[in-house]
Amino acid sequence: MPAPNTLELDGSSLSLAALACYENDRPTVALAQAAREKMRLSVRTVAEVLRTKRVCYGINTGFGAFANRHIPESQVVELQYNLARSHACGVGEILDAPLVRRLMILKANSLAVGCSGIRPEIVDALLALVNRGVVPLIPGKGSVGASGDLAPLAHLTLALIGEGEALHRGERIAGEDIPRAAGFEPVHLQAKEGLALLNGTQLSATLAIEGLNRLNNLLRTSIVAGAMTVEGLAGSYTPFDPRIHDARLMPGQSRVAQAFRRLLTESEIHSNHADCDRVQDPYSVRCMPQVLGAVWDTLHHSANVLARECNAVSDNPLIFGDEVLSGGNFHAEPLAFVCDFMAIAATELGNIAERRIDLLERRVNPSLNLFLTREPGLESGLMIAHVTSAALASENKTLSHPASVDSIPTSAGQEDHVSMAPWAGLKLQKICDNLEHILAIEILAGVRAIEAQSPLATTPEIARIRTRLRERVPAADKDCRHDTEIAAVTSAIVRGEFLAALADASELDLF
Repeated sequence: MPAPNTLELDGSSLSLAALACYENDRPTVALAQAAREKMRLSVRTVAEVLRTKRVCYGINTGFGAFANRHIPESQVVELQYNLARSHACGVGEILDAPLVRRLMILKANSLAVGCSGIRPEIVDALLALVNRGVVPLIPGKGSVGASGDLAPLAHLTLALIGEGEALHRGERIAGEDIPRAAGFEPVHLQAKEGLALLNGTQLSATLAIEGLNRLNNLLRTSIVAGAMTVEGLAGSYTPFDPRIHDARLMPGQSRVAQAFRRLLTESEIHSNHADCDRVQDPYSVRCMPQVLGAVWDTLHHSANVLARECNAVSDNPLIFGDEVLSGGNFHAEPLAFVCDFMAIAATELGNIAERRIDLLERRVNPSLNLFLTREPGLESGLMIAHVTSAALASENKTLSHPASVDSIPTSAGQEDHVSMAPWAGLKLQKICDNLEHILAIEILAGVRAIEAQSPLATTPEIARIRTRLRERVPAADKDCRHDTEIAAVTSAIVRGEFLAALADASELDLF
């Protein structure tokens, strides 16, 4: 049995929920005993290949375009070190520490399956970095998402062998100080171990999971923002009637409509406009369950793919008993696809939110002034805040062009089709950044529109959200700088501060 407050890796039972709990609570991470036995069996197979001089890719051959070059037994260890050093070609911004920790846990769990020909002691060293707070410095760019995320994982491998760079307790350390800060001596690689560490899709998976987690929060925030806009426009509640959504047979649509009904309850604003002459609201309001529901369905599909990836083996070659099989599990196309799909969904959340901001400022509700001004003409109100949201929504449209439809041959044509999954994951983060700001602007516009209808009260749920917002951003009685307001609300969105009214909305749970 694992020790209390320990995340035990066995190669088969790591879940997205367990990863999320780790990132919140940071328990000790350990390798399961059963995984150790499986790993040792695969190491014996590697030793037998060398003893019998059987030619196997990655054990006693070169890599990529050099796969047909036989390496004598006296040089197979040198081969592993050369691999790590030559592949450390990452560039760009260094990955944030939580992403690196997730990457290391995913890598350790994949190796724990026992198909990679690597000693359990290497995984122990990897987890020592995790547990001792030693964070290797890994550049985010340099992988095309096929043959694994080679360059980023090479930087991780250098940290293990005492030749890389890392952060520890806020200080930058390098070389042999890295493993020693984690309580072990530099790892001495054996046959195939460098390749097992470098080959794999753990960066691609890490970025995809980050996008999923962020969008899990942003979809819920979109529902909060959208409900505030319904109230700000004195809009109809009819489009959220369950009978409409039961007739469509789309699970996400029904779940999202239910979440809206949790927020749109008893409201003086709503009852005061029960007999107004507006027959229907524009699509960006009326069709929120359909659009946001499709986003939920997209995220649900992505969560299923990523849950499988958590326990997947994605290096090459793989060892099954006494057989060494060369294949292509390092190709990250499944991850590229879900990142691209999530990018489209996130962009649509921003597109429809930008349209709702425009509605709030265009006097669709005649009780509101143009641009939500208090003194039209003298003040500009939220005129340019909407322009900012439009700029961000447009940027997201460009960023959501799928990365996975691109490919560029590498390694002298041996690796002639690649996934571009890391870029799909990186640009998904940029889209989420922009979406957070767009939703912040909608929430600011929505609360101003609701307050303009005072003394009519909104629903109790939305009133609580308004109170929390005003604790962060006090109401102003004249034009003011909105950049600081947007930043404050964006920060609150990232922390999930406006989701209290949806705390019991289990129908939105993805995992």
